[in-house]
Amino acid sequence: MLLVREVYSDWAAERRGTISIRREDRAGCSPPPAGSDVLAKRYGVAGKILLSRLRTFLAFPEWFYLNEPVNTMTPPRPTPGGLATQFSSAGHFDLGEEQAMIVTVPAAGRDVAPYQGIQLGSMWYVSLDYINHQTSLTADQARLDPDRRLRFVISERDPGVANWLELTGRRRGYVQIRWQRLTRDLAEEDGPRVEVLPFAQVAERLPYFDQAKVSPPQWRGRIAARQAAVAERMLA
Repeated sequence: MLLVREVYSDWAAERRGTISIRREDRAGCSPPPAGSDVLAKRYGVAGKILLSRLRTFLAFPEWFYLNEPVNTMTPPRPTPGGLATQFSSAGHFDLGEEQAMIVTVPAAGRDVAPYQGIQLGSMWYVSLDYINHQTSLTADQARLDPDRRLRFVISERDPGVANWLELTGRRRGYVQIRWQRLTRDLAEEDGPRVEVLPFAQVAERLPYFDQAKVSPPQWRGRIAARQAAVAERMLA
């Protein structure tokens, strides 16, 4: 099995890559007709793969973040599975409608991590709707505060700031930060700080709240840009 992951920090500027695989010894040849025995084997293999993936994704969330205290995130740590230049910080949240989580993390900068991003997902480790809602942000998409920190507000209600990550009706889920193509290992001080607070206190807890505010038309523009970028990248 070959898995290819394309990572984009600037969705509007970075163009989709391509990959092509072929067998030289089969070039110009037609495959033989697939008989019932071949089809039966293919369905059997597909069934085994499906069951294997289900077992993996039932076990993975508990191993990766569910054993951590709720509403916390781990220090940056190497990501298992062969991703040699990726570190990640993960956690799971449980937030009521009148609560918010503020995640503050230093901006790594392209000299350390050409890609840095945060995303939300369901308890099944499935990304939330990132097309029509802002449930993820890369360093290029996020607003950077003057102190070189990225501050994200995770909440159901709209706090009126650029780095709002929408819960889209979910009280529970996971939050993960990834750093990719790292030029050095990350330490605890490179990782996030997490604060859970009443939603009404968000403005006073954000040191650059006034500069971070966005209007409803500006927010619609952000979502429209996401929709356009995803539509272009997902074209077959």
